[in-house]
Amino acid sequence: MPPIIDHKKCNGCQGREESFCEEACPGDLLYVGADGKSHCHATRDCWDCMSCVKMCPRNAIETRMPYQLGYHKARLLPIMGKNSITWKCTDINGETVTYKYRNRLETTD
Repeated sequence: MPPIIDHKKCNGCQGREESFCEEACPGDLLYVGADGKSHCHATRDCWDCMSCVKMCPRNAIETRMPYQLGYHKARLLPIMGKNSITWKCTDINGETVTYKYRNRLETTD
């Protein structure tokens, strides 16, 4: 499933030459449009790697699991910390389980 960008949260990483999601996407699929928001220009080419989701400092990007795996309500949201990543997994019944892991790489908060 391609990334879903919440344009209310996204600011296109203002002040950066290239947004974090553009920088992280191995398929070069993301761009910041004239509206100052991130967009995916070729959703069918998305690899579902979630690099953009993990790199977004505003938690404006998410992915949804295909209905074959979890139906339309299932979600998997990574939340990057300085030295950890927290995964919020929401199943089709709306129940959320949270997992937190230490990163091998440091990120900036």
